[in-house]
Amino acid sequence: MAGQPPMTASEFASVLDVSRETLERLEEFETLLRHWQKTINLVGARTLDDVWRRHFLDSGQLCRLMPDATSVVDIGSGGGFPGLVVAIISGAHVTLVEADNRKAAFLREVSRAISADTEVIVGRAEAVPATPAAAVTARAVAPLAKLLSLAAPWVQPGGFCYFLKGSSIEDELTDASGLWDIDYELVPSLSDPSGTVLCVKEFHRV
Repeated sequence: MAGQPPMTASEFASVLDVSRETLERLEEFETLLRHWQKTINLVGARTLDDVWRRHFLDSGQLCRLMPDATSVVDIGSGGGFPGLVVAIISGAHVTLVEADNRKAAFLREVSRAISADTEVIVGRAEAVPATPAAAVTARAVAPLAKLLSLAAPWVQPGGFCYFLKGSSIEDELTDASGLWDIDYELVPSLSDPSGTVLCVKEFHRV
């Protein structure tokens, strides 16, 4: 963040209390991310300057909120955030849904290299058969009203959604309230003072 030195891998590991083995797998992920970024725009180039805070901590913080989830669907996985990080830290089976073939190839390569328990589905979340999971995650995919529509087929009864959101979350909740009745909790982000993790416990169309 502005005014802060970049977070190191060891600082990240301390904040989330991950094991040395887990950190080594995440470091291999980082290496592959930087290599592939040269030819595919996986993340914003400037965010690589603080990759452990902007991407790994931002994603990994979700694991504290869903410790019992054994199956996760990540919508719009992109460069693997948050879904691939969740898979590495939590050990849950994570389905990565990504419409871009090149990004999907990257996700498969990282998953293979670090033996992550993932399945990569190429396609848009609304256009492929849904396999419901205990938790659905997403970051920078769509405004909340649309995101709930995308997530609905993928979350099993009693499951939760965990969406990484920015400073516009209150406006998004207001907009979504015209379409959805939402039972939720807002958790301050560990990675960004202006960010929020939106934990959706239940949601139904109005």
